[in-house]
Amino acid sequence: MPPVPPVPPVPPVPGATAETPEPAPHQEPSAAGESDGYAADLLSAGPESAPRAPRRPRPVLLSVCALVVGVLAGGGVGYAIQAGRPPTPLPPLQVALPAYPAEVVDPAALAAEQPAPPVIEGDLRKLLVSAPSGSGAWGDYPDAPSWMSIGELAERKGDAALIFKDLASSGFRRAAEVDWMKDDIRYRVSLTQYTPEHIDQAEATPGMPFAGDANGGYSVDFLPRKWSDTEDQYYYGHATAQRGTVQMKVEIFSPKPVDAGDLKALAKQQWERLV
Repeated sequence: MPPVPPVPPVPPVPGATAETPEPAPHQEPSAAGESDGYAADLLSAGPESAPRAPRRPRPVLLSVCALVVGVLAGGGVGYAIQAGRPPTPLPPLQVALPAYPAEVVDPAALAAEQPAPPVIEGDLRKLLVSAPSGSGAWGDYPDAPSWMSIGELAERKGDAALIFKDLASSGFRRAAEVDWMKDDIRYRVSLTQYTPEHIDQAEATPGMPFAGDANGGYSVDFLPRKWSDTEDQYYYGHATAQRGTVQMKVEIFSPKPVDAGDLKALAKQQWERLV
């Protein structure tokens, strides 16, 4: 056989000394698995980093997975148990059926069965209060209880023809009134009666109560008004009530704010003459 050529010498590293490095101490080889894994870690980590620690399972992820699996398993078991039970019947609905009269109702007979409103007949002037002592007449208005025609009532407004037509078409029957003046304060008390078919025209205007059993009320203005024919101002207060087909109305026209106590007292006095 031809002779084996010798191994060429390793070239020297620049800057290195000529001293021969000491040989590494002899180490016992470990098990095959440990040496191979440790060597692989050294190779992957590189010369400047430490070897990686072995991977371990994350406890938080395992807990979440176990919780989700438990919830799903519990829901499935509950659904299976509920599905195996017989259905519970619902209670019957309690609905009141509409009731109808057995016979056809006669409107006239039904109206006759209702309580009739108080009937006020006779002379309305006798039901009005009288002007107090010390008072005087208020212009051409009557200072004693007197009848008022539909024409006389219409003339007090700006459009007399329209007011006359409205009164005639609203079931106006008759009216009585008394007016007086005292201490520059004007008073007017009137009773207006309508036909039974137009009893709604006698409804009173809502307001503050002036009597316990009166179905009306009173109110006073806080701002002055003006007379239609002059620039003079006045304060207004009124009270109304209904008694059957008759509407009672008390009005006060004053150069200063109306005294509510005076208005209530006069309205209560007139109401007591109707009941």
